[in-house]
Amino acid sequence: MNENGKAADRVSIRALVIDESPTQRTRLVRILQADGDIEVVGLATTAGEAIELVGRIRPDVVALGLQEQDPRARTTIEQIMARTPTAILALYPALLGPHSVPALDALGAGALDVLPRPSSWSAFDEARLRRRVRGLHKAGPVRSPQAPAAGGRVALVPPAATTSPVVALAASTGGPPALAEVLSGLGGLGAPVLVVQHILQDFVPGLVAWMARACPLPVQLARHGEHALPGRVYIAGGGVHLRLDAHRRLSLSSLPETLHRPSADELLWSVAEHAGAAGIGVVLTGMGDDGARGLLALRQRGGRTLAQDEATSAVFGMPQASQRLGAVRELLALGDIAAAVMRAARERRS
Repeated sequence: MNENGKAADRVSIRALVIDESPTQRTRLVRILQADGDIEVVGLATTAGEAIELVGRIRPDVVALGLQEQDPRARTTIEQIMARTPTAILALYPALLGPHSVPALDALGAGALDVLPRPSSWSAFDEARLRRRVRGLHKAGPVRSPQAPAAGGRVALVPPAATTSPVVALAASTGGPPALAEVLSGLGGLGAPVLVVQHILQDFVPGLVAWMARACPLPVQLARHGEHALPGRVYIAGGGVHLRLDAHRRLSLSSLPETLHRPSADELLWSVAEHAGAAGIGVVLTGMGDDGARGLLALRQRGGRTLAQDEATSAVFGMPQASQRLGAVRELLALGDIAAAVMRAARERRS
């Protein structure tokens, strides 16, 4: 670092900018290269040009500018991820607000992260964009999202309850499509499902709506003090931790001030404490190590612990951290996780 707190001259991150607006492209190049550690190595305007450029120059990160209504964006992301899997940061028009369909579509297609693109960039906005690019670069190799296994899956409906299982799902980078895949296979599950997904607070309503479309169970935003009912999915809001309390109620709190709020560790620790051997914990794709210690606590209390394998994870950080800590009992392909959760719930109720 130099005396101004900027990165050294050595360029370590190669970025490609895709945007149909010449003004936006020029602005993004200036912002990204401001600290000297990010170099824009290519510019693209059209989808075809973008797909060809990514395959040819293989950048570390792609910054993709989304338009208000552009059906080509999803196809562009899907084709990039199918041909040359690359960390994609999608920038959506800030004026579209928290229910931005283009942004949620981008996540569904395989973009690893989304950020609002303000009409007027502040120093905070510019610094946040560079931080996100650096974060995606640190995540390591990116893999293409894999389709569900052929032939579908058979839902295993648990028998009448004699114990009371609780399921906790945690995900971060690349998580929304993975969550949708797992939740889609939980029809007939007789256990509450508590979900932590690291995502911008503005996107939580859209995430809840997306999961509600994907999942055969009722899906809702978690509310403080509500009983965790079997057969329902509760998604943590932004800026607060979601925990299970001693009376099987949902507890929301902004404390402690951790790197991630909601925190996967906080959720899994609470399930370990209050569900013990009846707890089922799952860590999906994500950057970093949030969830690893909580999953270990759950395993030590006799709970069933699962994680997504490297081949099907967009980013293997969180599952790998859990595996290295000895927290994972079963490391599974994404398409096998829902069936494993159903089996574990059945075993805990028999």
